[in-house]
This record gives sequence, structure tokens and C-alpha cells, in this order.
Amino acid sequence: MRKPTNAGIWAAMLVAVVLTPVAARAEPATPTLTVTAEGKVARAPDIAEVSGGVVTQAPTAAAAMVANARQMTDVVAAIRRAGVADRDVQTSGLSLQPQYRYENNQPPLLTGYQATNTVSLRIRRLPDTGRLLDALVAAGANQLNGPSFRIDAADAALDEARTAAVRTARARAELYAAAAGLHVRRIVSISESGGTPEPRPMMIRAMMKSADSAETPVAPGEVTLAVNVTIVFELQ
Repeated sequence: MRKPTNAGIWAAMLVAVVLTPVAARAEPATPTLTVTAEGKVARAPDIAEVSGGVVTQAPTAAAAMVANARQMTDVVAAIRRAGVADRDVQTSGLSLQPQYRYENNQPPLLTGYQATNTVSLRIRRLPDTGRLLDALVAAGANQLNGPSFRIDAADAALDEARTAAVRTARARAELYAAAAGLHVRRIVSISESGGTPEPRPMMIRAMMKSADSAETPVAPGEVTLAVNVTIVFELQ
């Protein structure tokens, strides 16, 4: 076998050097800008949510439950008479708790039992809200929560809030880009987070009223729906 000459070796090394690819230069990272914006819309509510309950106390657990059942039966009957549909009435809580009296340096003394039964109502005729609350109290409800107002079909209103949020984010991105001497090229990603929660219902301490007392006033006002979006823009 013929050995390669020195000239052949140098030629092969030269070809290897020529064929070795040159490492590509790292391109600078594309600048991005992250903007968070909120969109809001206000609408008149079309549903009121209320919860009403009966709290009774008695020396024994059985007596507390029996008294509660009788009183709650009257409350449910009043709800039916008010025209609230079955689909809008739901039992939301039922409890029985022992009651104790505490004194200094003495073990707790059992004094009786407290039974609580609560139903949640969805009221679709808002002008009837005050009248219904009064009817619940007159029938024996001694604890009320609400009302809490909301929009039944809120998708269209939320879409308006989303559009407004994106529009605000885009305008804000254009402002920042111009201040930096750049331009917005495109949107890289969009994410949505929870909006403003609706106000929590306030506790109403129900009390029996005289027959000639005025109806409980209820003002629905407006409900604000909000959406937050986070958008990543690519700049150039």
C-alpha cells in the first residue's frame, strides 16, 4: 500500500479547513413588551340572589329541629305564593349546633341547641325583591342575606369588556414603543385573568314589621363586569 506524501497530507488538511462551517453569529433578541389592561362595562342587573333562613333554639336537639321545620315550612310556602319557580329555590344550609354558657373557671354548660335552615333564592322580577323579603320575614324567616345583583346572560357584556381591554393594551403598547423609539410589530400572546368580583351581599337582620309599615326599598343600580388581559407585544 502506498503511503501518502507530505503534500497529500497538507492538501487533505486544507480541504478539511475549507469545508468546516463557520459558526453563525448570534442574532440579537427581539424586544418584547408585556402590558396588562382592564376592560369594564356596566349593565342593569336582571337577577337578584337572596338567601333566607330560620334559626330556632330549644333545650333539646329534637325540639330545635321540630320548631325549625315548622317555621321553615311556612317560609317555603310564602316563597311559593310569591311566584318563585322551583328551579330558583335551593336549600343552601342546614345545621344543628349545641349551645354552651361559659363562666370563669367553670366547664362549659350545655344550655340547648340551635337549628338553622337556609334557602337560596333567585329573583327574576327585580321590582318584587322588597316585597318578597317582607313576605319571608312575615312567614317566620329571622335571618336574611342579600340581595346580590347580577346579569343572567353576561357573555355579550363580557365580550365588550374583553374588546375594551385589548384596545387599551394596544394603545398603551403603542405609547411605550413610541417613547422608546420603536414600533409594535405584532401580538405574541394574550392571557385573561379574573375580573372585578361582584359586591358581596350585606347581612340583613330581619325583624317583624307592623302590617301598615312600608315595603322594604331595594335599588338594583348597575352591575360592573370587568376583564383583565395580559398581552405580550413584539417590537421592532
